[in-house]
Amino acid sequence: MSAAEPTRILILGGGFAGMYAAMQFEKTLARDPDVEVTMVNRENFFLFTPMLHEVAASDLDLTTIVNPARKMLKRVNFFAGEVEGIDLPSKQVRVSHGFEGHEHTLRYDHLVVGLGSITNFYNLPGLEQRALTMKSLGDAITLRNHLIAQLEEADSECCRFKHPLLTFVVAGGGFAGVETIAGVNDFVRESLHAYPHLTESMLRVVLVHPGPVILPELGEKLGAYAQKKLTERKVEILVNTRVEGVSEEAIELSNGTTLEANTLVWTAGTSPNPLMESIPCEKERGRLKVNRFMEVPDWPGVWALGDCAAVPDPKTGKTCPPTAQHALRQGKVLAGNIQAEIRGGRKKPFEFSTVGQLAAIGKRTGVANILGVNFSGFFAWWLWRTIYLSKLPRFEKKVRVALDWTLDILFSKDLVQFLTVRAPSVSRSEEDPPVRAVSEVVARRG
Repeated sequence: MSAAEPTRILILGGGFAGMYAAMQFEKTLARDPDVEVTMVNRENFFLFTPMLHEVAASDLDLTTIVNPARKMLKRVNFFAGEVEGIDLPSKQVRVSHGFEGHEHTLRYDHLVVGLGSITNFYNLPGLEQRALTMKSLGDAITLRNHLIAQLEEADSECCRFKHPLLTFVVAGGGFAGVETIAGVNDFVRESLHAYPHLTESMLRVVLVHPGPVILPELGEKLGAYAQKKLTERKVEILVNTRVEGVSEEAIELSNGTTLEANTLVWTAGTSPNPLMESIPCEKERGRLKVNRFMEVPDWPGVWALGDCAAVPDPKTGKTCPPTAQHALRQGKVLAGNIQAEIRGGRKKPFEFSTVGQLAAIGKRTGVANILGVNFSGFFAWWLWRTIYLSKLPRFEKKVRVALDWTLDILFSKDLVQFLTVRAPSVSRSEEDPPVRAVSEVVARRG
């Protein structure tokens, strides 16, 4: 490599893992003129996914939990586009962008793969075509619009079949599913005051979970507490039950019953990004196997982290769980290891034990396990908001979220649908047809 050519570091993916690696490079290697750091991501923003259900439930405004990548990264180059292919032997990545999918080839010396995971529908009939998901900002906005549309339609006097419109089903009793069902339940019940033809007895909110108790990550005790609280708020919880398929009329369950519902939110399965299949290296359940420094064996200069990587956990002998708190710390450690590789120094193995896990279950209550100690109720909810607010990047967004939360206490839910449709328009000649039409009517009547 000539002296004029910089060392190229290419980061694929702008989730917690990729973004925190880039932010660490901002403070270190990206300052050096002989190092070029570039991030590639589909969206031009970083999404704070732990608060995603609050956007769907109208607790937060649409853009308060997203940070523009170009404001977060001043020294790291940003490319808004899709990763189309990864060529490890040639050290090249093929990307596309723009309205016509214009392609570029980006070369690298160090490649950071942090492409995350996608929703897995497990080939269940009708699911991909009819189920809603909760992985992106667009998903949260779509769910919010969908909930409002169901209420609007059910409230109309000519609506004969209200039951499917007012039955809301969430599949999956993990963190995403429980927080989503809690948010949906609060939203639709608190919105009823605006719909004179609807009553609370018409609503049916159902959580379908394949295990014996929801929130298994938090243990049986907290899971049972969350289950009890949600049941008290009229959420039906079907445990040891799976969704078998979805038709236009109903949702089929493994217990032999069907639910007549227009709404199914699927949070019960994820899979590593499909691009991992094309990478010629060892994998574990679809995730790239890496060593304790997050290097991909047999491919010098290739690193992987986050949901798409099987990062070994030396304390358990297993792989690290795909959580945000692991991903952001992996990003920081990996950036330091690449710096050590380029500048010289000792690489640091990734070692981290889960500090705690929290879930909001609606009505200003929550469940939490912090350093092995269980919390529940209002204090756990306050912990949830305090901790996640502290983790939200940029002071501006922290203020906006805190303000939205304050306003949420004082005012009712916002029922505005955010539809991306153009306003009505017309194309006419210079002569004004409405005026001409009025004059013709007057002439005929005369």
